[in-house]
Amino acid sequence: VALGLAAVFATSALAFTALKLLGAAYLVWLAWGAWNAPVGIQDLSDAPPMTALQTYGRGVLMNITNPKVAIFFMAFLPQFTNPTQGNITWQLCLLGAVFILAALLTFSTIAWFAASFGQVFKRSLRAQRTLNRVASVVFVGLALRLATAQR
Repeated sequence: VALGLAAVFATSALAFTALKLLGAAYLVWLAWGAWNAPVGIQDLSDAPPMTALQTYGRGVLMNITNPKVAIFFMAFLPQFTNPTQGNITWQLCLLGAVFILAALLTFSTIAWFAASFGQVFKRSLRAQRTLNRVASVVFVGLALRLATAQR
């Protein structure tokens, strides 16, 4: 975003169409994976337990290497900048920092509550399969929405 890639997608119909179709194809691929995901009780006892810092580091690494995060920032943050309010790069960095703080608080809360729900899914194959199928349908719906999106 700070380097101006968002402007390329905003001004080029071909780039925008290519990006949205690639995004839709990726969502369909995720839907296929979710629909066909194996269910069952997984034995994680052989895996060494991770500390909170290791878990946090893994999450940061996953987000840094995830292209969806970069695409989200390219699409979302520029609409909240104002050239009359100073350097756009610094505005984007500040907005990114605010987003990171909000995401940290939100995802920490979700993780805390999800731990108890995870126990239900560990014990029920039917619940696992239902969750996978619902996720798959959501991914397909998002792919269709993205593929038909207009600029």
